[in-house]
Amino acid sequence: MSALPRRIAFSARDGLRLSALEWPGDPGAVPLLCLPGIARTALDFTGVALRHRGRRRVVALDYAGHGESGRAADPARYRVEVAIRDLMDALAALHLHRIAILGTSFGGILGMALGLIRPTVLAALALNDTGPRIEPMGLDEVRNFIGRDPAFAGIEEAAAFLRQILPPLGIPEEGWRAIAETTYARGTDGRLHPRWDIRILQAMPREAGPTELWPLFHGLPAIPLLLIRGEASAILSADTARRMCEARPEMEFVSLPGIGHAPTLLEPPCLTALDRLLAKLG
Repeated sequence: MSALPRRIAFSARDGLRLSALEWPGDPGAVPLLCLPGIARTALDFTGVALRHRGRRRVVALDYAGHGESGRAADPARYRVEVAIRDLMDALAALHLHRIAILGTSFGGILGMALGLIRPTVLAALALNDTGPRIEPMGLDEVRNFIGRDPAFAGIEEAAAFLRQILPPLGIPEEGWRAIAETTYARGTDGRLHPRWDIRILQAMPREAGPTELWPLFHGLPAIPLLLIRGEASAILSADTARRMCEARPEMEFVSLPGIGHAPTLLEPPCLTALDRLLAKLG
């Protein structure tokens, strides 16, 4: 079986082109849908997908304005409520009728929203460094990053920048080049630009305090849950993680010392915990 995914293009209900990567697997197994962070793309899940392909179908989504999906004329198109609508369109277009979701940061928020809107679709949910309370300091860091286009001349320059600006992620020195390659793509001007539309920043809410989404978490159906947290995360606090575990004591919790937002999901504890979560679904 080829390790290369298939690129799938489809249309949102307003006609905007959306894109996803697909690794085929057993059609009788519950598929895994991977949802990236707000400044990331489907490429982030290659390692996870290679681990599970064949046993189950794995799909990773590029949101509007990200990766190979279309850019919107109006940045208001990138609002979170429209992203939820796009997720519904993706489920229909990709024939995903009952799924497990692995959601990093913003992707986990979409996963919680799906559990409230379409509870029968969600078979399991893994939240990667995200939850129902998003800390304002962490959001400020995301805003500062997502709206910036440094237009690097080369990949080594981009890797050095990411190594300096991103939180600790446990990535070895030689691994930063790969992170840069999934973060930036070469444009028509020959320089490296973000794999997302930096105007997404204009659609992000600017509340002064923390973002509170507890109704989404408390509304999740009785399904297998996994929470992954980097202990140096500025997005998901230790107190919020504790409250989540108290509310859903059956939820598996993985805590990664010295890791910030967001874990790469290639950490051994993350891989084995995700294995256990998916094994419950067959």
